Amino acid sequence: MGEASVKTLETRTDLSSPQVTEVEARPGGQRTLVSRLRAPRRPRIWFEVLLIAVSYWTYSLIRNAVPEQKTVALANADWLWGVERSLGIAVEQSVNHTIDSVTWLIVGMNYYYATLHFVVTIGVLVWIYRFHPGRYAATRLVLFATTGVALVGYYLYPLAPPRLMNGQQFIDTVLKHHTWGSMASGNLKQMSNQYAAMPSMHIGWSLWCGLTIFAVASAPWARILGLLYPTATLVVIVATANHFWLDAVGGMICLAFGYAVSRAWFGSLPHRLPRHPEPAGPHPATELLNRFRR
Repeated sequence: MGEASVKTLETRTDLSSPQVTEVEARPGGQRTLVSRLRAPRRPRIWFEVLLIAVSYWTYSLIRNAVPEQKTVALANADWLWGVERSLGIAVEQSVNHTIDSVTWLIVGMNYYYATLHFVVTIGVLVWIYRFHPGRYAATRLVLFATTGVALVGYYLYPLAPPRLMNGQQFIDTVLKHHTWGSMASGNLKQMSNQYAAMPSMHIGWSLWCGLTIFAVASAPWARILGLLYPTATLVVIVATANHFWLDAVGGMICLAFGYAVSRAWFGSLPHRLPRHPEPAGPHPATELLNRFRR
């Protein structure tokens, strides 16, 4: 009976422990090309800086290359303003005039609009790169896809911001208070397409920052600040008469598209991926370059 027990145990052990082949043991040995491309890898700083710089330059070039269809953009602004009135949410003018009456507040919002859009976004990218490298590529893809689809909106739906509307008495707070608060006002207005207000990337990017911080940060105060940032940005874009409420909705839709693209590619939302990437072998692009060097 003892021998039978030993033989049975040995048989079960053999069946439950299949032999691992050399190909399976190698990182990425059994993976398809697509799965290897999808595998999160530790980002390289030089590549990320170059990628972000080139991407933003391309985004600015395309955005500003969209024809400034002034007549169509103003007509679309009048239509959108009418829609908001019919929905009972056309409070942009009241917010604009009320906050403009407090000089220190509106001046601060002008500088907020001009600077934090870039500073906070880059700061969140650096934070994820440094402390959550396994989630970095997926998080970055959300931002890139969001920005990319926004370009389609600028082309298909030129829209004037409230401050450029005719006969609606919105206040251009940058011109009035002589502050550097918008690339589309004052001496810098020739550097930016003034009729690309829909969707609002101030909302798209700030909400990306807020949701990323909320989903990944462990400190309660940081998660609260993450949610407050896009909320404050929404007030700022309306108070400075740079956007309608519905422009913000457009930015949210673009962000939802960005998350959908990232989830489809990586198979999960960014915050659900491992904090640190697992060894995945050399990148297929690196292997291709090495072959050409031989």
